[in-house]
Amino acid sequence: MRFTSERRLDDGVLEREFTLAEIPGTLWTPESAAPAPLILMAHNNGLPQRDPRLMARARQSAASGYAVATIDAAGCGDRPRSAADEQARADLRRAMRAGEPVDEIFESFIGPLVEKAVPDWRTTLDAVLSLPGIGGPVGYSGWTAVGIRLAVAEPRIAAAGFFAGGYVPRAQREEARRVTVPLLFLLQWDDEGNPRQRALDLFDAFGTEEKTLHANLGGQSGTPWFEVEDGNRFYDRHLK
Repeated sequence: MRFTSERRLDDGVLEREFTLAEIPGTLWTPESAAPAPLILMAHNNGLPQRDPRLMARARQSAASGYAVATIDAAGCGDRPRSAADEQARADLRRAMRAGEPVDEIFESFIGPLVEKAVPDWRTTLDAVLSLPGIGGPVGYSGWTAVGIRLAVAEPRIAAAGFFAGGYVPRAQREEARRVTVPLLFLLQWDDEGNPRQRALDLFDAFGTEEKTLHANLGGQSGTPWFEVEDGNRFYDRHLK
């Protein structure tokens, strides 16, 4: 891991950009001498790791005593897209304009994107946990599809917060029953891009004995800010 920039923010949080092989990312750490629990914070469906909403959530969590790491997944943000990715996205835009079904197009590129993202996240987890001042336990926050796969594959994940927005491939919907860590599931009730009943069925499928559903009115980008604070309280119960 090589840090490429560093700045101290007004709230005392240290923000550092890094590269790890070909993976770009950002790490926020609190102003504290004690080892900080870690939250891996993932974006949805190709948003860059420097997305303002993600950065604001990360800063809030870091100010609350957590180390927070985020990366650009393969084909997302600053990382190059393959010709197949570009074609799938073009097909998706055409289908949406024409009002055609899009699930199979999503499957064609979201499924492989999830499979590529999880090894990158595990590599990042190894590197971040080796740094001084950062310890376990580890939480996950963000895109449901990656979160399901990571929670199943990575035993160091102790709690997870999933955002229902964003397509979840059939493979991850089938894996949901294997998610057994404490879970907070956020659903925007009026998200036209995320069928409500599919999200509710997914919540029912999660195998954990401790799961909470928060549903708020509004579209995908309208998640209330108080959910960030509720999320931090959720992690306080399970990571501190």
